[in-house]
Amino acid sequence: MAQPHGEELQAILERQAELRDRYLLPAGERPAPTTQGVHHAAFIARDVEETILFYRDVLGLPLVDLVENRDYRGSTHFFFDMGAENMLAFFDFPGHPHPDYAETVGGGHHVALSVTPEVFATVKARLDEQGIAYAVFPTEVADSMFLADPNGLRIELITEPKGYALGEYIL
Repeated sequence: MAQPHGEELQAILERQAELRDRYLLPAGERPAPTTQGVHHAAFIARDVEETILFYRDVLGLPLVDLVENRDYRGSTHFFFDMGAENMLAFFDFPGHPHPDYAETVGGGHHVALSVTPEVFATVKARLDEQGIAYAVFPTEVADSMFLADPNGLRIELITEPKGYALGEYIL
């Protein structure tokens, strides 16, 4: 994807500053959220077993439920525990053709999972053992790793604690 440059980039940065000034309230002035957090985020799986094996054996997330999807007969809806009472869920839709992942409006870019440095190293070793591609982006405040699951969903593992961005607590 082509990145903006020159005047186009300057206009975008000015718009970001305008939006930040208009809408971003200081922490003490923000209203309380109306939600209690993520119950689950759901994505589409190409193959149920392949997805289970990846999330269980590579990322170390326990499978906690597997049921028929309530609004599509024969579709499997399955859930992984991401910790802190958050779940990652998948559906398969037998009989539907699904194009490969594409970065597009309305689609997801990635799911970022907060991990300890020890888990980061363990998963990195598993990826190396299995020949799964990934990219690591170390910074002064946290290490970040991007990879794709068997469905093309981008996953980020980041050693920065939840609630932080670029080393600053923002919640």
